[in-house]
Amino acid sequence: MHAPHVHRHRFTQVECLRSPERVAHLEIERVADQVLTNVSAHTLLDVGTGTGLFAEAFYKRGLTVAGIDANPKMLEVARQYLPDAELRQATAEKIPFPAQAFDIVFMGLVLHEIDEILTALQEARRVASQRVAILEWSYRTEDFGPGLEERIPPETMASLCRQIGFEDMETFPLEKLVLYLLPEYNKIINMIKSC
Repeated sequence: MHAPHVHRHRFTQVECLRSPERVAHLEIERVADQVLTNVSAHTLLDVGTGTGLFAEAFYKRGLTVAGIDANPKMLEVARQYLPDAELRQATAEKIPFPAQAFDIVFMGLVLHEIDEILTALQEARRVASQRVAILEWSYRTEDFGPGLEERIPPETMASLCRQIGFEDMETFPLEKLVLYLLPEYNKIINMIKSC
């Protein structure tokens, strides 16, 4: 039997996640709109949901939303905003849902906090049927967000995505963030075959 995974990285500043200054930098509405462009999605898993900021935006667009977070205090806050959502304590490296359980898997500002990034991306791909969306900090020195050493260079992101089978990656630069959209071609191929 394996010992439970202990994360080196753990964001614990619950009160900071919904501060007006931080929320203004996140471009939540723009991110949600872009994630939902060109897909017919009904379900979404928010990996590393934190206090549910992004999950709430997707819920308001009519999606059935679930979320996971390693920090139970984050989930307590998220439940205040998303009482109907299925929120579970879990890590990105071990998502407690079956394969292709969600149309979209969203990873908002969490990948740089994860110990085993490749494993987390494999898990996201496993449970997504249409798209994996990753929001991360732009790779540059900023006075807002983590230091450069914690940010993921675009070429590293592209390499990681290729390693788990995503050949195409759409990149959408935002003011302080970058959104990566990874289409799940297995779903597209199956749809074409069924026509």
